[in-house]
Amino acid sequence: MKRSFFISYIICLSVLIFAGCQSAKKSLKRGNFDDSVLRAVDKLKDSPTHSSSIDILKQAYPAALAQHKEDIKNSLASADQFVWEQRISSYTTLNKLYKAISQCSTCMKITNAQSFENEEQSARKNAAGIRYQQAEKLLAEGDRESARKAYDHLEKADVIIPGFMDVNKKLDLAYEIASFKVVVEQVTVTSKLYKLSNEYFQDRVDEFLRTNKRLNKFVRFYTPREAADYKLQPDHVITLQFDDFVVGQTLLEKDTETVTSKDSVKVGEKSIGRSKVPVYDKVTAKLTQNRKTVHSAGLMDMQIRDFRTKRTVDQEKFKGEYNWMCEWSNFNGDERALTDAQLKLCKSQELLPPPPQQLFVEFSKPLYDRLTNKLRSFYAKY
Repeated sequence: MKRSFFISYIICLSVLIFAGCQSAKKSLKRGNFDDSVLRAVDKLKDSPTHSSSIDILKQAYPAALAQHKEDIKNSLASADQFVWEQRISSYTTLNKLYKAISQCSTCMKITNAQSFENEEQSARKNAAGIRYQQAEKLLAEGDRESARKAYDHLEKADVIIPGFMDVNKKLDLAYEIASFKVVVEQVTVTSKLYKLSNEYFQDRVDEFLRTNKRLNKFVRFYTPREAADYKLQPDHVITLQFDDFVVGQTLLEKDTETVTSKDSVKVGEKSIGRSKVPVYDKVTAKLTQNRKTVHSAGLMDMQIRDFRTKRTVDQEKFKGEYNWMCEWSNFNGDERALTDAQLKLCKSQELLPPPPQQLFVEFSKPLYDRLTNKLRSFYAKY
């Protein structure tokens, strides 16, 4: 059995090597030299004497090296100020190939693999430096649109070389100028009875603002307290206010009917001679079905105003409602006249509705959803 397993293992390994070799050969024929090198190296790590992979690597690596060197040479004639980023791509790929080959002793022997680490680092410094210089020029203009462009340049510089110069400090400065600042004045409810529920709604909105500060990257939301702490001059002020709300409006419905059993059932016995025989007939019951509905709803007004001009930029009203319902029944008569569903309701009892605070919470949930969807869509254009 061990011999059989060993033979199966060898066959599977041979199939995998052959398939990998074929893939490397296909990549070579298509001119995808980088992929061909990496595939050939993978096979030679598992099978160092695999002749086809050796031949492919001998062809693929020089071709890949020549191709990337040609790309770098051609980039020298480009007028694109960000041309160093193209060179980074070439050097990064060449170093990836070198790293793969250097981890395979057979591969190192059959290729003249070269490291371009110094060239890559030099290209990164030049590329990040150009992005940084462009950002400084744009920041000097002092307007929001220029600051947004500067922010994008700084982000790219930070990707090219993380923490390049004082890029993080400059990112904060650019964002401060570039951002569109919005203060959200929360809903106020004066009734002590609903204070807890109002705080729940406020907390949810505050959490949304904290976790969605940059809905379109440059829109920033603040609470009134944050605005006061930062001595902020916002662009917009959003005011949220309940126009009206009702909590716990109760409607009780009662419906009484006489129901009759679908089939005849035994209702008694009668004597025939000396024997008693069952008597069958349909039976009835007087069924009363009760339904209690507790309605809670609110209408919230949202106004977006320009802070400087006090002009209303947008206004919308959102309605939220919640209906709590309880159903139960009772009957007089023969329970066999009832269906299973009717009998089940007769075993139910009248329940107390949730407390007013919870009802307030429930009808405010759809308000929250409609409000946050509105904020997302409205500020997507800013």
